[in-house]
Amino acid sequence: MSWIPIDYLPALPEITLGLGICIVLLADLFLPAKLRDVTFLLAMATLGAAAMAVGEAGTAGSVVALSGSFVSDPLAGFLKLFALAMLATVLLYSRADLQGRPYNKGEYYVLALFAGLGILVMISGANLLTLYLGLEMQALALYALVAFDRDSPVAAEAAMKYFVLGAIASACLLYGISLLYGVTGSIQIVDVAEALGSADQASAATLLAVAFVVVGIAFKFGAVPFHTWVPDVYQGAPASVTLFVGTVPKIGAFALAVRIFVEALAASAEAWAPMLGALAVLSLAIGNIVAIAQTNLRRMLAYSTIAHVGFIFLGFAAGSQDGVEAALFYTVVYVLMAAGAFGVVILLGRQGETSDQLDDLRGLSQRSPWFALMMLLLMISMIGVPPLAGFYAKWWVLAALLDSGHLWLAIAGVVFSVIGAFYYLRVIKLMYFDPPAEAGPLRPGGSLRLVLSLNALLVLAIGLFPESLIELCAQALA
Repeated sequence: MSWIPIDYLPALPEITLGLGICIVLLADLFLPAKLRDVTFLLAMATLGAAAMAVGEAGTAGSVVALSGSFVSDPLAGFLKLFALAMLATVLLYSRADLQGRPYNKGEYYVLALFAGLGILVMISGANLLTLYLGLEMQALALYALVAFDRDSPVAAEAAMKYFVLGAIASACLLYGISLLYGVTGSIQIVDVAEALGSADQASAATLLAVAFVVVGIAFKFGAVPFHTWVPDVYQGAPASVTLFVGTVPKIGAFALAVRIFVEALAASAEAWAPMLGALAVLSLAIGNIVAIAQTNLRRMLAYSTIAHVGFIFLGFAAGSQDGVEAALFYTVVYVLMAAGAFGVVILLGRQGETSDQLDDLRGLSQRSPWFALMMLLLMISMIGVPPLAGFYAKWWVLAALLDSGHLWLAIAGVVFSVIGAFYYLRVIKLMYFDPPAEAGPLRPGGSLRLVLSLNALLVLAIGLFPESLIELCAQALA
């Protein structure tokens, strides 16, 4: 890659993905509807090229480029590869869902790639403005995706709620960034960290800045009390969009949290760690308790997401390196589990229709024993039962809390995990102990069958052999 200016080499994955988006957009203009799979293949090829560009850019050391606005380090390399892999997985799931629907258009793939580009920019943001620009690039694409089914008033309502609340959260984050600039005189993460390390940490301006930043990041995660958009968006958006919103953006949100809390605001941990601890307990409580009352599978998974975000925040609230590593491990495992769970929602959908009620799971073990087993693995993992990956994710977070002296936060995590087991066990009961909701076996397409099976089995494999992923997480944050 000697032809690329050295200052642009760290941004090669973003450049590659941006060029690929242009190619996909132009190609789709001239393709008839019957050749929609060509757009899908071009999008997948773009993701593959971007993944190879991550390797070319290098992840061995930390390199700051583009006038200090962009960083390439081991964390960026790990998260980018994982984000691209999950985006490819989402597109595989989405292809099965979009076929036969009136909104099966190439714009879906273009918007998904644009959101992915925003996530990559967030992952490598070395100053607060770059992080914000990446966040907004992702958010604008997601707003359009939620309203992708233009004939659905429910989708339009969900998109409007998401847009309005998202704009408020973005304004809060931007105001917090402006306050940090006023306090430190810089938007560079390194300079902000250095200035805060030598300044008065109890100053009102610093605490106010931290509070606004916490609000913005908590909304992007979907933490309580900034969670009200989550169930509406998860239920109202098309199933393929719900799958996307519930998985890949969590990777970008984690990167945003690390860059701001761990790198820029490390000296102010005494201010933001208690805030995240309180948000974590609220998210665990509301997410797990309200999920019990849901009859819609997607809304149940939405509140489940809120509860899992609580565990991710517990990792940050621990205020230690082990806590951040545990939060990264939990994020990776959760994204895999959520992708599989929403993949089952797509599996249950009939041609041109959507099946997203809990009752649609009744008797799944009789209609499709194999996919009932896959859903069983995913639900058990979300509960946190060994030897599934979810057990080690929760165990590592709780261990980090105990090591840092946060006994009550650890107890809250255990108690609400036990409460949350109820609605996961209800899913298992519906699949194995209730009569089928309708006759006839499930006959999913070959690609959906393969990706869903690999997804669930990967959750099992990580649980059986967690050391490799744990080591990768530790290396990425070293």
